[in-house]
Amino acid sequence: MRGKAGLVIGLAAGYVLGARAGRQRYEQIKTQWLKVWNLDPVQKQVVKVKAAAADAAKAVPGVLWNGVKKVSDAVQSPGTPGEKLDAGVAQAQKASKEAAEAAKDALSSTASDDAPKGAG
Repeated sequence: MRGKAGLVIGLAAGYVLGARAGRQRYEQIKTQWLKVWNLDPVQKQVVKVKAAAADAAKAVPGVLWNGVKKVSDAVQSPGTPGEKLDAGVAQAQKASKEAAEAAKDALSSTASDDAPKGAG
């Protein structure tokens, strides 16, 4: 669904930016866009997206903090400087994957709550 929305937005933006019809046509497009934007179903989705972004923003810092602690512990472990560096890099890679998963999980749980019955 994200790809379709991006395509529609891209096409609309390209048309508006490339239109040779002038200011009057631009104003018509803008008026229609505002009508669509202000529809209740659209605004309900806007609220849901904002809530999903807030949930993701709340979930990620804790995961990031845990990742930083793990990287710090890895570079302070016994061993040669090269081994410490390798351990730190490995933990940083693992922490970045965990942070990405936390954000993805937060977004997908919000999206699945909003999915129509029988979907997914």
